[in-house]
Amino acid sequence: MHDDRSVAEHRLRRVLKERVAPAVHSRSLPLTVERWDVPGEPVPVAQGLAARYEPCAVGDPWGPAWNTTWFKVTGTVPADWAGRTVEAVLDLGFDRMMPGFQCEGLVHGPDGAEVKALNPYNDWVRVADRAEGGERIEWYVEAAANPVLVEHRPTYEGDRQTSGDRPLYRLARMDLTVFESEVWELVQDLDVLNALMTQLDEGDARRYAVLRAVDASLDALDLEDVPGTASAARSRLAGVLAAPAHACAHRISAVGHAHIDSAWLWPLRETVRKVARTASNVVGLMDEHPEFVFAMSQAQQLDWIKTHRPELFERIKKKIADGQFVPVGGMWVESDTNMVGGEAMVRQFLYGKKFFLDEFGIETRNVWLPDSFGYTAALPQIVKLSGSTWFLTQKISWSQVNAFPHHTFWWEGIDGTRVFTHFPPVDTYNSDLGGAQLAHAARNYREKGRGSRSLVPFGWGDGGGGPTREHLARARRQRDLEGAPRVEIERPDAFFGKAHAEYPDAPVWAGELYLELHRGTYTSQAKTKQGNRRAESLLREAELWAATAAVRVAGYAYPYEDLERIWKTVLLHQFHDILPGSSIAWVHREARATYARVREELGAITLAAQLALAGRGTRELVFNCAPHTRRGVPAGGAGTPEPAGEPVTVGERAGGGYVLANGRLRVEVDGRGLIVSAYDLEAGRESVAPGAAANLLQIHPDFPNMWDAWDLDASYRHRVTDLVDLDALEVAPAGPESVTVRVVRSFGSSGVVQSIGLRAGAKTVDIRTEVDWYETEKILKAAFPLDVKADRSAAEIQFGHVYRATHTNTSWEAAKFEICAHRWIHAEEPGWGAAVLNDSTYGHDVTRDVRPDGGQTTTVRLSLLRAPRYPDPETDQGSHTMAFSLAPGASIADAVREGHALNLPERVVSGAGPVAPLVAVDDDAVVVEAVKLAEDRSGDVVVRLYESLGGRATATLTADFTPTGAAECDLLERPLPRTALGALTPDGSLPLTLRPFQLVTVRLHRS
Repeated sequence: MHDDRSVAEHRLRRVLKERVAPAVHSRSLPLTVERWDVPGEPVPVAQGLAARYEPCAVGDPWGPAWNTTWFKVTGTVPADWAGRTVEAVLDLGFDRMMPGFQCEGLVHGPDGAEVKALNPYNDWVRVADRAEGGERIEWYVEAAANPVLVEHRPTYEGDRQTSGDRPLYRLARMDLTVFESEVWELVQDLDVLNALMTQLDEGDARRYAVLRAVDASLDALDLEDVPGTASAARSRLAGVLAAPAHACAHRISAVGHAHIDSAWLWPLRETVRKVARTASNVVGLMDEHPEFVFAMSQAQQLDWIKTHRPELFERIKKKIADGQFVPVGGMWVESDTNMVGGEAMVRQFLYGKKFFLDEFGIETRNVWLPDSFGYTAALPQIVKLSGSTWFLTQKISWSQVNAFPHHTFWWEGIDGTRVFTHFPPVDTYNSDLGGAQLAHAARNYREKGRGSRSLVPFGWGDGGGGPTREHLARARRQRDLEGAPRVEIERPDAFFGKAHAEYPDAPVWAGELYLELHRGTYTSQAKTKQGNRRAESLLREAELWAATAAVRVAGYAYPYEDLERIWKTVLLHQFHDILPGSSIAWVHREARATYARVREELGAITLAAQLALAGRGTRELVFNCAPHTRRGVPAGGAGTPEPAGEPVTVGERAGGGYVLANGRLRVEVDGRGLIVSAYDLEAGRESVAPGAAANLLQIHPDFPNMWDAWDLDASYRHRVTDLVDLDALEVAPAGPESVTVRVVRSFGSSGVVQSIGLRAGAKTVDIRTEVDWYETEKILKAAFPLDVKADRSAAEIQFGHVYRATHTNTSWEAAKFEICAHRWIHAEEPGWGAAVLNDSTYGHDVTRDVRPDGGQTTTVRLSLLRAPRYPDPETDQGSHTMAFSLAPGASIADAVREGHALNLPERVVSGAGPVAPLVAVDDDAVVVEAVKLAEDRSGDVVVRLYESLGGRATATLTADFTPTGAAECDLLERPLPRTALGALTPDGSLPLTLRPFQLVTVRLHRS
């Protein structure tokens, strides 16, 4: 037989595109269109319906960036269309190549009820399944002119304050049409078979069987009467569509989904509308397709619908009760997991799962987190303690260097907790269920021979409208189709149950799931990150002192509502494109303002509680909210601090500069303003490597290959400029308890002022840095070359720390050239170590080098500021203040203590006398993370604590009140079987036994 395959396949593609698909909507009648351009921000639906509309026509421009236009669409179904299926096609000017990143619309009825959203692949609205003729149509389309911002080039369209006023779109089509259902079904048949053929081997007989059937189908089709001959054409395809899949075909659990970033290339207010549009599409699709299942994560997004679209929320609740609409994820938002603090990560699950329980009576079991930029090794324990069983991620498929070795596996965290995890081999969380993607999932699946199934989330995300009727048609045809994986639409928990049963002994991955990409997100948008860190610290303070006052002070009311509201605000801003700094300027401008309000509110709550506790008096009391005693003031208490220790001395250094000493450290700052010695007097040990200088600011070019705000490519290290030129060097006025050397530099278009300080009794060199930053595509780092032979460094994460290699023996180690740490990085050799601490920095790198003298230098660097230009062209421009410290001779226990001290400063309040801690722990290895009152408002005290050093700990928790009982709880404060707790003694003491890095929540009951 002659090989005419390519000719036949080309014929199929052209006929499908140019003749069959256009014939789905046959007869066409223009609708009458009027418009109202909203003068400002979006308005309530009632205001949009009542507006004064003006005439409008197809082809008219509309929509400057971020504006809203309401279109009134009216018409009448012709009498001769009676008995036909009638739809309207309402095309706002969509670009089919970018669903989710352009204009969108939501259709309302005259009563304001949501009808359906309009999106590039979903621009139709059903009028009648069988028209009677004469039906009157009146719809109102709320159209959002979101600018296209996906080109990865600098733009000022990312903020309403700087965007242009030219219209971005033209109205493309507003027609009534007859919907030819048999033609639509033919389109789906041909679409699936075309995709199937392209995935089959050229020598596969199945490919040719499909090709001949398609040829016969096209022969039966009259291109001048597609609707009249569609049934005949479909009949030629029935045989190849009915051929069953192979017995060993890969099994795919297809789950409807619409990944919607809670902010990214649009502001938060637009996400509120995106989720409403998508949800309206989804519940409508469920009405027509009872087999359709849709999974939605992020309690925040459902809460927005509840607040802004209550009628839609009621429809969703019904679909949840029916089992079609499935809440997943268990978190308030799909947050970042690298930088979010430990207690904040707990609250993501507490408030997320609580919302699902309160609103729907559903306990979510699967953690749905496909798109975060790497996953902390603390997460498995948090997942399990939240009452969740399974974890799903997708983003690891983006890693640049090393292919992750598993798709179904047990993920083990730092404490030893394991969670059953799936990483869908389809390599997308917005699948179209097309043949190419499903074939890729089957080929790519790494568990072949042990497992046989994977999950595929399908639907257009980010405002693209979610799953469509075309997606469901593909799923139906590929449910049992020769040459394709078997596809079944089902709930995520059904997939996980089957996968777990099939592969209970899946391999284990221990430690973090490090994403070999997007490393710049540890640093971009420094003020957003600083706002988050400080909000987390302030929430700790506010809850601690408010709980203490609620137990101790008659008449003091614990501010439940305020704290929950503020927590949810902070949790929202931990979304994985806000906290990482990868959103448009509008998002970060609003975030800065939000953090300022949070700071003010929490300051007021804290002060009110402290004043209530301190009582009336003039005695100066220091409140210590850190988890360790500080200057004699106990953790969680207030009192008069002990004398600081030897006074600090300062003298001139030979050759220029100054020498500072306090009996514990001797610090030399040379004539360039660099720390050339930080000598541990107690250990007789120098911390700065010979010939090197610490607190060396370095600047590198920073122009990654693609993702500006996201990425930091290794090539940045090829060029570096040490900032050693000096504008001024002086000793700032100070008393005997502290001495500060002030260093002033200028570089490029920027300037920096650093205060290098030493405090009496302290064993840290404290550096306050103020930067006026006006660089472009640069990164600023602070280097600390340590005279330490360390093959690994320790970095604080939530509820513990992880070790990472300082060498690059393997490609896995080399890929971690930028790492995330919370309050500290530690490097040590047996007997001595040092830590670098920070108050708001997350990005770091740690490298090693062998010197000519045979010693090793381990250099710890903090990434202070970046200056990417996309998606915010003014990223980090302006003034910044940050603090970091060098702690010579520090153990990991010292790093834990000093890291908390730097981030939780003392507060001074006048009062009557000391305030005893509400609770206390007698082992510094056990860190109290949170003290609060129970969410159920019973008045019970909840204490969250963890073992911080990576070893076993036996400690006693003592309450300064008389508990009536104690229980170990999960993160939702529900009782667990006692594993860590001993018996409560009559005096309120509770013995604890903790394994390494174990997290424990204790509920102390009060009568």
